[in-house]
Amino acid sequence: MYKIVSKEVLNQAVELMVIHAPYVARKCEAGQFIIIRVDEDGERIPLTIADYDREAETVTIIYQVVGYSTELLSKMKAGDSVVDFVGPLGQPAPLHKVNHVVGVAGGVGAAPLYPQLRKLHEMGVKVDVIIGGRSAEFVILKEKFEEFCDNVYIATDDGSLGTKGFVTNVLTDLIDKGEKIDEVIAIGPLIMMKNVVKVTQPLNIPTSVSLNPIMIDGTGMCGGCRVSVGGQTKFACVDGPDFNGFEVDFDECMKRQTMFKEEEHNCKIGRGV
Repeated sequence: MYKIVSKEVLNQAVELMVIHAPYVARKCEAGQFIIIRVDEDGERIPLTIADYDREAETVTIIYQVVGYSTELLSKMKAGDSVVDFVGPLGQPAPLHKVNHVVGVAGGVGAAPLYPQLRKLHEMGVKVDVIIGGRSAEFVILKEKFEEFCDNVYIATDDGSLGTKGFVTNVLTDLIDKGEKIDEVIAIGPLIMMKNVVKVTQPLNIPTSVSLNPIMIDGTGMCGGCRVSVGGQTKFACVDGPDFNGFEVDFDECMKRQTMFKEEEHNCKIGRGV
């Protein structure tokens, strides 16, 4: 059993938990993920590692309450325990020592982006971040990024915080102003990452993206997380989740992500979620 050390509600849809998980905390790196099960009958939920403390033996996860299992997780509080917390899974993010990296986060994509940019900062890289959300309420981890990012830019759909519009508008504006960017790391909805690549690829700015297709076992055995990268079949859970954005077939990935849309909807109705 893995004890919940603390819990924080970030907004009406997103929550943060710190879990006591000694083995994962000792071994994990930025970019990796875990699979959690709330109870013995629970389904396996893959969640990216948002932070970790090796000394305290804790791992931080951030999740969006969207279905039965995350609703179940949301009902738990500090002092409770979850039955499984497996990891670290996946490959550490391929971080490079360059001069300037811009991170682009959409919604809860800020969670996996945070440890990557912090690690780059520790490597001596200048890091900036662009965080997007539907409104000010859905912009998460702003204060955490401000601790080490030179600049924190915000984009909201309704203009309630920062620039009104998309994260790609802010990125394009930075480039148009002559900002020298060596690499971009984009994490968020597939359509957002696809549009970031549309901005960076014509300018040959290397861009890493993090893919979150359907995952079940987290070891590559089930094949549910198949993605096409560079014309080859990759498995996001063992080959990723981070890939060269120029090589990702986003259209195929988006299509596959909706394969079980009807079943998920029926499952939510049947369980009263």
